[in-house]
Amino acid sequence: MVAINPVAHKLLNYVPFLLVLIDLRYEGVNGGKDGGVENHLEMGKKLLAAGQLADALSHFHAAVDGDTKNYMAYYRRATVYLAMGKSKSALPDLSKVIELKPDFTSARLQRGNLLLKHGKLDEAESDFKKVLKSNPSSREEQEAQSQLKKSDEIQRLVGQAQSDFNRRDYGSAVSHLDIIIDTCVWDADSREMRAECFIQLGEMGKAISDLKAASKLKSDNTQAFYKLSTIYYNLGDHEMSLNEVRECLKLDPDHKQCFSHYKQVKKLNKQIQAAEELIQQQMYSDAVSKYESVMKTEPNVPQFILNAKERMCHCLSKDQQTAKAISVCSEVLKADPQNVNALKDRAEAYLQDDQYEEAIKDFESAQEHSENDRQIKEGLERAQRLLKQSQKRDYYKILGVKRTAQKKEILKAYRKLAQQWHPDNFQDAEEKKKAEKKFIDIAQAKEVLTDPEMRSKFDQGEDPMDPESQQGGGHHHHHFHGGWDNFQGFNPFGSGPFNFKFNFN
Repeated sequence: MVAINPVAHKLLNYVPFLLVLIDLRYEGVNGGKDGGVENHLEMGKKLLAAGQLADALSHFHAAVDGDTKNYMAYYRRATVYLAMGKSKSALPDLSKVIELKPDFTSARLQRGNLLLKHGKLDEAESDFKKVLKSNPSSREEQEAQSQLKKSDEIQRLVGQAQSDFNRRDYGSAVSHLDIIIDTCVWDADSREMRAECFIQLGEMGKAISDLKAASKLKSDNTQAFYKLSTIYYNLGDHEMSLNEVRECLKLDPDHKQCFSHYKQVKKLNKQIQAAEELIQQQMYSDAVSKYESVMKTEPNVPQFILNAKERMCHCLSKDQQTAKAISVCSEVLKADPQNVNALKDRAEAYLQDDQYEEAIKDFESAQEHSENDRQIKEGLERAQRLLKQSQKRDYYKILGVKRTAQKKEILKAYRKLAQQWHPDNFQDAEEKKKAEKKFIDIAQAKEVLTDPEMRSKFDQGEDPMDPESQQGGGHHHHHFHGGWDNFQGFNPFGSGPFNFKFNFN
């Protein structure tokens, strides 16, 4: 095989392409340029029929380039644009067709229909009237007449909608605009007016979808993006607000309203993100102060205040700042009684505060509004166990310490009580018996609460010292069953023989 040098190899790769170019050139020179255009039209037509729109389009581009006076080339290209949903690009092509061939009624009728959909009513009417004057086929005549009637009707509705709007009757304006937009689907102005009505009526979701449509229908629609951004902002959605205001600044970096709004949202966004990162790192008190600064940055949007307080309620509850948590969570629930997160966090705070009935109520309300939440189901079961437990032995109460007490406090309380209730301090038989029972309780409480595993079981509502509440039985409590006699061998003060000398000096 003959080795081909790289340059030649490259050239060979281009040969088919060069042949096509020569072919096109040759047709041009030969004055047979119609041949090329006809060919493109033919190919385009076949591809269009097969639904290959992009390929058809490139043939029609080539046909228009090959013969700028060929009205069929423009007409076919307009057809493809319409099939692709690009009505904006179809309009100038149809106008070119009408300019080149004024008696092409079906092109004029199509243009009238497009203009009507774009809400350009006067221009549409003039097309329909011209169709009626130009000796149309009966089908075209019928269509032009019904479209003319429709656009007259819409002209009337536009007038009504405008006067409803001016006298602030937004509900009626909307009902007129609904009918208008049904026909004028690509009319940005009607959408913007309807969006404004929805804003006034407090229907923000509907306003958003009209403004989104308007931002696509009208190029460089900075106003629509600005409005979208402020609606999201007032709904307390800082992320969406930031996205929309950025779209406005992409179109016009010097847009005054958008720029000042952007700075505000950006600042707020940064603070909220920082607060959320602190929560991720379990730095709850820092997160609370971050959310306090969020409320200073935006004191006038109730939703941001509420969101901030909801997160503060969560942090305070996690941080075991029980009283504060209950108060902040209650503020949130006053404004938003069905707030599931605040209900869960307040329930946890109530549990820390031994208010079991209150906790159960909160978990139950939360469950009504969020049925399949595993956390709520587990929380409710735990609260019910703790309530039952509180009616039995409560090791925290026995030692007189809080549920949140550290090991040091537990040992301190334990030593004090063990000294006070030591059976040797009592002579009277009855009192001695009572003291023995009390002393065992105190010792058991100390054992459970200083052993992390047993304490966590107890916090879940199980009693590690009660064989009945043990799941799978426990080994921790063999030396207690059997009362004082068995207890003699157990030294709650450490190892070594049991010895009641107290030297806590």
